[in-house]
Amino acid sequence: MTEDIARSTVTAQEQAVEERKERDAERAFRAAPKLDKSPIHGLWALTNRDLVKWYKNPVQLIISLVQPVVWLGLFGKAFNISGLVSGNLPPAALNAINLGTFGTTSYFSYLGAGMLAFIILFTAAFSGMSVVWDRRFGFMNKAMSTPVGRGAIVTAKVLQSVVRSLIQAAIVLVIAVVLGMDTANFSLMTIGGSFVMLFLMSFGLSSLFVMLALRSSDWQTQMAIINLLNLPLLFASNAMLPVKTMPSWLQSVVGYNPVSYAVDGVRQLLLGSGSSSAAAAGYQVLAPLWVDFSVLTGFAAVLSVLGIVLSWRLLSK
Repeated sequence: MTEDIARSTVTAQEQAVEERKERDAERAFRAAPKLDKSPIHGLWALTNRDLVKWYKNPVQLIISLVQPVVWLGLFGKAFNISGLVSGNLPPAALNAINLGTFGTTSYFSYLGAGMLAFIILFTAAFSGMSVVWDRRFGFMNKAMSTPVGRGAIVTAKVLQSVVRSLIQAAIVLVIAVVLGMDTANFSLMTIGGSFVMLFLMSFGLSSLFVMLALRSSDWQTQMAIINLLNLPLLFASNAMLPVKTMPSWLQSVVGYNPVSYAVDGVRQLLLGSGSSSAAAAGYQVLAPLWVDFSVLTGFAAVLSVLGIVLSWRLLSK
């Protein structure tokens, strides 16, 4: 009898302990933060992952800035239009020649605006390499096993490229100003409008290169694609030289190149190349400012939607 009572007492105590553990576990579960399955949270987490790898490696940033700085410091300063004409011309006449040819008073300022598109183009081109390496090292499979949508995975790759390219473009702009770029038309509105143009260009080009890398696991193939597209996009544009100095067939190609509209819009905003004085001197813009903005908006919208749609079909484990 005594043993039965002792056994029942022990059993009751064990049950009480188990119930206390269950209550504590339930209380801890309720207190724990809920798993955020929202698309915005997943998009930010994936974007931030790539950005952390970038800003924790400052050498990569410095190397990416070397080429545009070399173009600005060497080619931009060496190609002096005033040295190609008679030295007897007064400064006003030289300024008129520059204004009619480049839409501004110096080729260096003309090239400085083109270098902003240069850094955007080359940063966007390497956005697809991140997809290749993630697929090759298995992170892509892990990302696709999470609640994050495949469209968010692609958009995150595009966004990290856009953020990187805009930061690098801002640094290049500061360097160009230090080296002598004309700042007469600079204001918060013109600088902000220019970076809106660059944002749209970067978003569209990054979407293009990420889309081309969705099924690739070979970095050599992706590098071949980059080399195939980068130089034609750069040199078949108005980034380096005025359109009117090009042959007629190349002028037609420039009109279909989205890089040309970004550069044209940036020059109109930062350098005032669309002003009446530049037009009177003989300089012609590629298109009105609203057309530049519309073309870039359509370019970014179409390629971003296309990239998301293709991600549903091409991204697989």
